[in-house]
Amino acid sequence: MSDSPSALRPGLRLSLAVALALMATACAAPEGSSEALEQVVVAPLKLEIEARGELRSVKSTPLTVPGENWARRQYAWLVTDGEWVEQGDLVAQFSADEIELALSKAELDLRRNALARAAKQDELQVSDGRVQVDIAEVDTQLDIARRYAGADLDMLARNEVLDAIQDQAFLSTKRDVLDWKSDQSSARGAAELGVLDSQKSSLELTADIKRKDLGALEVRAPNAGVVVLTADWGGDKPKLGAATWAGQEFASLPDPSTLEVQLKLPQLEAQALKVGQKVELFPLGRPEQRIESELSWVASAPQQSGRRNPIKTISVKAPVDAESARRWQWVPGQAFVGRIVLAEHAEAISVPNLSVISAGEKRYVEVVTGDVVERREVELGVRGPGRSHVLSGLKAGEQIRVLPQLEDSQA
Repeated sequence: MSDSPSALRPGLRLSLAVALALMATACAAPEGSSEALEQVVVAPLKLEIEARGELRSVKSTPLTVPGENWARRQYAWLVTDGEWVEQGDLVAQFSADEIELALSKAELDLRRNALARAAKQDELQVSDGRVQVDIAEVDTQLDIARRYAGADLDMLARNEVLDAIQDQAFLSTKRDVLDWKSDQSSARGAAELGVLDSQKSSLELTADIKRKDLGALEVRAPNAGVVVLTADWGGDKPKLGAATWAGQEFASLPDPSTLEVQLKLPQLEAQALKVGQKVELFPLGRPEQRIESELSWVASAPQQSGRRNPIKTISVKAPVDAESARRWQWVPGQAFVGRIVLAEHAEAISVPNLSVISAGEKRYVEVVTGDVVERREVELGVRGPGRSHVLSGLKAGEQIRVLPQLEDSQA
């Protein structure tokens, strides 16, 4: 196989032996005919399909914006995407301006709350003092009224005794009213003080959170690795000056010791994929850094590539050994090419997919013998993007039509 740019296009790849064998065969036409024929040969066969993807880490540590309650943050410094960091290195730093402003406001509100509570206490004390003075005055008048109300009628005028009795009833009622007023004032004052105390607790909590936020403006790497910035729902990655929110993931730190390549193939080209198939992996544009692996996972169902892309793809994964990653200094997020070996045989017969006629569940090819064209059923094995492995129905030396001439055929 060539490592030239043309070899990087997706599609079928034949081994060098198959290519030489096909070049040596008679892909010609009978005398007087212009149709293309291919002679069936038995030769080494290697069917493979090429796909592209990226290197990923199986284990990754998420890095989140520090803070609580989804507080707003702003990037003041940020490591470059894909940069290698050691454990403890600074990854991101956030601006303290908004936090300091919020803390100053909370502390100012706390002072205002303290002044309001002191003023309310003074007001309640003055109000209660007035009521207590009125109660003391009423008690004095009530004692006098009771003394006159119980006096001998012979010693005092009748009208004075009657006035004293009326004063006693009035003063008793007034005393009850003053007691009620004192109780209401105490209850209302306690409620107003409770509201101020509740506001104080809320402001103290806010101030404590802001103080903690001031002490958590930096994110440092928990372990060595390559920092991969995380894109948001719009596909944009973090950048200096941009706003974000506490608790949101802004980057990840993949574990370089556990890497894998995830490839994506069009659904129509992924019919023969299965776990355990061999795959050759190398970074895009660096075919000399080639390693061999096996498919460890094949998606059970296709997925649409994007909202604006209706093409459905199948995802597959293949592990990458840590030694190769260290030797070639591969990093997560790096673009990779994978050549998946669909089938490999020392001796096999294959035909172009264009030569295959589909009729329901059966497959046919047109075998040409002299002037006779025979539509013959064949049993196919693995079908690659360009050629298919023939299990039975053909033998070496026969000739088949590359392009069937039947009108009702379906290649």
